[in-house]
This record gives sequence, C-alpha cells and structure tokens, in this order.
Amino acid sequence: MSDLNAAVEDPSNADDEVAADLNQYVTFKVGSDVFAAPMAPVQEIIRVPVTMRVPLAPSHLLGLANLRGHVLPIVSLRQIFGLPDIEGDELTRAVVIDLGTPMGFVVDSVTSVISIEPDQLEPSESLSGAGRSDLISGVIKNAGEDMVMLVDFARLMERAFAELHHSVGTAGSLTSQHADHTALDDEDDGLADETQLVSFVVESQEYAIAISSVQEIVQAPDRVIQVPDAPRALVGIMTLRNRLLPLVSLRQLFDLPQRDLSSADRIVVVNLNSVSVGLVMDRVSEVLRVPNQCVEEMPPIMARDGQGDITAICRLGDGKRLVSVIAPDRLLSESIIDSINETHESALEEAQTVAEIDNRDGSNADESQVVVFRLGAAEFGVPIESVQEIVRVPEALTRVPKSPEFVEGVINLRGTVLAVIDQRRRFGLDSIDRNDRQRIMVYLLNGTRTGFIVDSVAEVMKIPHAAIEDSPRLSADQSRLIRRVANLQASKRLVMMIEPDQLLEAEEIDALQDIAA
Repeated sequence: MSDLNAAVEDPSNADDEVAADLNQYVTFKVGSDVFAAPMAPVQEIIRVPVTMRVPLAPSHLLGLANLRGHVLPIVSLRQIFGLPDIEGDELTRAVVIDLGTPMGFVVDSVTSVISIEPDQLEPSESLSGAGRSDLISGVIKNAGEDMVMLVDFARLMERAFAELHHSVGTAGSLTSQHADHTALDDEDDGLADETQLVSFVVESQEYAIAISSVQEIVQAPDRVIQVPDAPRALVGIMTLRNRLLPLVSLRQLFDLPQRDLSSADRIVVVNLNSVSVGLVMDRVSEVLRVPNQCVEEMPPIMARDGQGDITAICRLGDGKRLVSVIAPDRLLSESIIDSINETHESALEEAQTVAEIDNRDGSNADESQVVVFRLGAAEFGVPIESVQEIVRVPEALTRVPKSPEFVEGVINLRGTVLAVIDQRRRFGLDSIDRNDRQRIMVYLLNGTRTGFIVDSVAEVMKIPHAAIEDSPRLSADQSRLIRRVANLQASKRLVMMIEPDQLLEAEEIDALQDIAA
C-alpha cells in the first residue's frame, strides 16, 4: 500500500507507480481458498469497522460504516461465495475497493502483496463447473503451493447489487485519503493491554468512565428546563445542537451533598440504553491510559451493597490514587429511564409546533427537523411533519380475523381503530420481546392512520442539509424506502432517512382501510 501512497505524494513518479500497480495483486483468504485482486482499485485495507445494518438490503451486505466521514458499504465475501458465517478475529480485514463506488469486502485474512508477469495468468476455463467460476476471471500460476484465483470484482458487484450502477457516489472518493493500515493496526494492538478512561471528580472523589462510552464533554448550560414530577436525579433538560439532552446529577445518584448547577460543572454525554444522557459532574480531570494490571474488578460484596454501578477500581501512583470505574448502563433506575422517555415524547408536540412556525418564516431552509428512532443499534429518521403522534405500546394488541399477516394487531386510539405494524418484521429483522421502551409511531399514509412499533424513540433533532447525502442503492425496496443518509461526523452517527410514504404498498393501505372500516 505504501507504493500507492508514493504515487499520490510524488506526481512525477505517478505513471511509473500506476504501471507497477497493474502488475501487483493483493492476496487474501476466504474459507480455505486463496484469492487475489488487482492493486490498482484497492484503496486501503482496514480492520472491519462498526457497521449499521440496512433494512431490506441483500443479506451479504453487513451494513454501512463511517470511514473518516464517508459512508462505506461493508459486504461479506463469505456470504457471496456461499460459505457459512464465522465470527471475525484479529486477522479479519475489509479490503476497500473502488470501481465507481467504494465498498469494503470482508475477508478472513490478507496474506500478501505479489507482483506477477502477464504470462503467469491463465484463463478461468479450468474452473468451469465450480460454484464461483462466474466470479473468477483467471488463475495465477506459480504463486506458491496454493492456487490463487483472481476475483472479478466488477462482475461480483454487478451480480451482488443489480442496481448499484445507478447509485450516486455517496461514499465519495478516498483516493487522497490512503492510510498506512499497518501503522493503524500496530497502534490498535498497542492499546490491547491498556484501558482508556475519562476521569472526573464528584465531591472530591475521583471516578472514571471508559472512553468508548463517552460521546462528548460540554460545559453546563446557563439555563436548564425543569421536568415536572421527575425523579430527583433528573435535574432537567438542556439543548445541545438542536437536540434535547436529559441531565442526570451524579451527586443525586450517589446521595452526596447537593449544590446548584454552575458554569464550572461539566456534562459528560453518554449513551444509556440507546438514549443520550448528560451526566453532571463537578469537573473533568483527564484522559487516562491505565495498564490492565492496575485495574481490579469490584469486590462482589460491594456490588451487593448498592455499588453495582461501579465495576472496577484503578490503583494509580503506587496505590495512593484510587479511581472508581463506573458502568454507565447500570447507573439509571427504570423510573429515571421512563421519565426520560416521557420527556422525549412530551417534547415532540412542542418541537412539531416550532417546526411549523419555522417552515412559515423560512428560518430552517438549510436544515431538516426529524424524529430519530432506533431498531437495535441502527438509527432512523423521519420528517417531524410526517409523525402524527407517538404512543406507548399497550399490553396486548387485538388481532383482527383475516387481517393481513403484516398487521400485528389493532388498538383503540381515542375512539379510532389504529392498525399496528411491527417495524422490525417489516424490515426483516429479528423480533424482540415487548418492553417498556418500545413505542408506536403514528403516520398518516394516504389518508389512513397507521402505527409502527419501534424499539425506542431517541430524540427530535435538526439535521443540516449539508450532512444529508444520497444512500447507496443496494436493492429496489431499500432504494425506495431509504433514499438518503444523514452522516453526522461530529457524533460519529449514521441516521438512515426513511420516506414514510414508501412504508406500505397501495394494496396494503387498502387492506388497512378495510380493517379501520
């Protein structure tokens, strides 16, 4: 990969470097077989990034990833080749190839980069009859004991994504962003024996949270909106970049002496049970890299004694400095979580009114206001004006005889029959048990009010139009339903923007009208 970088850095040598690349191939393993790809379209080789699954996309699409601010589809070669899935390990890599649209192809391991002469290539006719022969353009001879098959990625992409050639180049060009993946891998490996923490102080006691759990750290606001009848620890709500952020006081949670919120306090934003929450603390100290041998698990007796939110103790400075490591997902009680959810819902109506006013005076011409909901770890957004209301899922849904299979049941919503559809089933995702975090989002589809069950409603937010780009075109159904993706680089989030009027087919809406009648 360094040869490729050299051509970019020294234009005078670019032609020579490109010519060399035409004879260079990267080899990799998928299952027990060895394959190769020309170096020229290979942009980089990376560890498999965190991916967000795309509903209604082909099964071999593992999801979308954010690669340095660009949307990158991640594809499983195992699935395309009909091999069983395995759990990735330290050797698993994604080979990023750009043939008009950059895509990352997950392989079991990358073995080497080789240079070959034209006479070392032979056609793939010898593989006729093999299950993957139509994806193989040739075989490399004298490449060691293993037969190395040359993958035709252009044909593979055309077969795997029949509509991909219509796609707008959403992932952008990465040719100017080549990275030394070996150096990155070495850096990651160097952190394997360390724990990275953000340390902070509450009432002279030092605590810490794993840096992977921290979204950002901001100053306490001048004004906090109070929440009526809220649990004591929920001190209020602040606005953070046009989204509502519930604030939870660690002093209250830890039964420490209380004091008024001041500009000296800091808000550490974490994700708790799929909801962004701001933890109020006296001050943030530093970012720590602690050797794992200095981290001790919390004694079980302490966990039983009401300290279950503290999972470990760091002994620093020869044991003279003790830092308690907090598990954010254990901090909040169910009552606080319920109160946070209700706060989001009550804010929806107010936010919708604000959106209508903004639309009249044109003040939001450069941004879209959306309701963000979650299905598993994936986030989706719908225009706020499309959402009629958001209600809790009742304990039981009434099943209507002979109703369509896609209808989960009906509820009585203030005297009106509302058909309810499980959004997970609609998207082909695994079902989950009913829980208190689930909500029904109500839309008006061609004059018919319809409810869709989602895992949770996260927030109402304004997204700048500059952050919204066309979604990769991965299947016919997906391209109609999810045409755009909001790439929120600052918070490292991808929000798939749903077109509500594409949630149901015309005949399905007719069936719902019959149920309502």
